Amino acid sequence: MTAKTKRFPLQLASVVDKSSRTGHSESVSSRNVATPQTATQNAARNGGRGLSQSDRHGPTVAGYAQPHAAVPGSVPMISAAVRKAMVARIAKQGVKDAKVLAAMEAVPRHLFMEPALASQAYIDASLPIGYHQTISQPYIVARMIEVMRDNGQAGVLNRVLEIGTGCGYQAAVLSLVAKEVYSIERIKPLHELAKTNLRPLRIANIRLHYGDGMLGFPKVAPFDGIILAAAGLEVPQALLDQMTIGGRLVAPVGGRHQVLQLIERVSKFEWSSRTLEDCHFVPLRSGTV
Repeated sequence: MTAKTKRFPLQLASVVDKSSRTGHSESVSSRNVATPQTATQNAARNGGRGLSQSDRHGPTVAGYAQPHAAVPGSVPMISAAVRKAMVARIAKQGVKDAKVLAAMEAVPRHLFMEPALASQAYIDASLPIGYHQTISQPYIVARMIEVMRDNGQAGVLNRVLEIGTGCGYQAAVLSLVAKEVYSIERIKPLHELAKTNLRPLRIANIRLHYGDGMLGFPKVAPFDGIILAAAGLEVPQALLDQMTIGGRLVAPVGGRHQVLQLIERVSKFEWSSRTLEDCHFVPLRSGTV
């Protein structure tokens, strides 16, 4: 699609703060980087290297409490330096938003994964979390949040909606860049898993909801930002209707070939859309299980 204003619904498959994002506007519109979320390729590229086992505590961000005791089922003493190296790779890939990078550095990704996979937590890969779902690769998490924050309100996000809570990792990152985070998961065991993972972190501004993400969350709409963690052939009209004027929605769109789409709400009945780059996500489905 072009950047021209469109009227929806459409088949989309056819179609911080400024001081901390130097050169960011060019990065949103000009890159067309393929970012397949394939854990196998990324793990092979990293040579199966494990993580150092030193200090497990990362940087503290206002309003976010890092756990000070070992979480049951987690790998203790994973180095904050490894998380910092992950963030450095993300920055090298083009993510410039300092607030997003700080959030990525603050959230202990390994706490959201099975112990057997914790040693791979900080490579740039999506990894399985059960029920045919994945935790998204770090780069794509940072990229989508950066794009959502690059709005006309100097990055201010009062209320954000996430479709597809999964294990809760992206919701934790979102909690550091938005005042309120609402996250919907359609798979009951994953909804419960996210609650279990997030509880030790004591994050006050996340609200988890079990339900059909394709319907959005009209009771608490509108949202300044919406992120989808699964790909459909089009973005549901219900989600478009729940955006604020000037709000941004970032979603993977497509079937076998997927692209990351940015949709901005221009007025009550108008939205604009841009294709950002290639990506690969699990499919977006309706209903609950």
